[in-house]
Amino acid sequence: MAIAATKSGKTSSKTAKNARHGTSVDTAFLRIRDLIVQGRMAPGTWIVEGDLCDHLHMSRTPVRGALYLLQREGYVIEHRNGSKSRMIVAPVTQEDANDLYPIIGRIEGLAGRRTAKLPEEVRVKLAAELKEVNERLRTIAEQRSINGPEIFELDHTFHRLLIDAGSGPRLSALHRAIEPQTERYWRLYSSSIINELHVSVQEHEEIIAALLSGDPDRLERALVVNWENGCKRLAKVIAIFGERGSW
Repeated sequence: MAIAATKSGKTSSKTAKNARHGTSVDTAFLRIRDLIVQGRMAPGTWIVEGDLCDHLHMSRTPVRGALYLLQREGYVIEHRNGSKSRMIVAPVTQEDANDLYPIIGRIEGLAGRRTAKLPEEVRVKLAAELKEVNERLRTIAEQRSINGPEIFELDHTFHRLLIDAGSGPRLSALHRAIEPQTERYWRLYSSSIINELHVSVQEHEEIIAALLSGDPDRLERALVVNWENGCKRLAKVIAIFGERGSW
């Protein structure tokens, strides 16, 4: 998008200032979102605006704008106590997961349909990459080496390879909007699903087989099932360890 210019051809200082402000808000949004998604701002944590500004080395204006955007997308919520209100990091709840997981499953399923229609040589190469990632997950499952971050990163890589191969700009944008919200759950609970990691590995095998078959319906179904079952596995863990930040 071009920046408006004055009649003399020079950029308006007011317009330039607004552009910089917009960029600062975007930067603050992404940095705060990363803190939340990675668990460095835990669910249920009170947000102290001044402390956050100090941590980010940013002024209150972009941080406040970023918090508004984060509230709109569900990463933070407003907690009211009489006439006063404060922002807190949104809790992670089973109800929220029940909304998120089917959505991302459908998005990846749509991408899978397109991936299944790629030329055979492309699908074979992609399948080999997916198998390599899945074998590393299988090793973790067999050795029961509890390493939550590694489990998350490998699973994330597996799904990212598929979404990158089969999604256009609009589908990619939808996926980028919803993925960080599901990532919160994966990062918090990934080390706790070790007992059922082998099941996820088996579901990945079906995804790979569907890809090699070139069957769009089969690949879409395999991806949707993987996310639906992932939500069920998550529900078991949440039932044991409880929801975070909702007390």
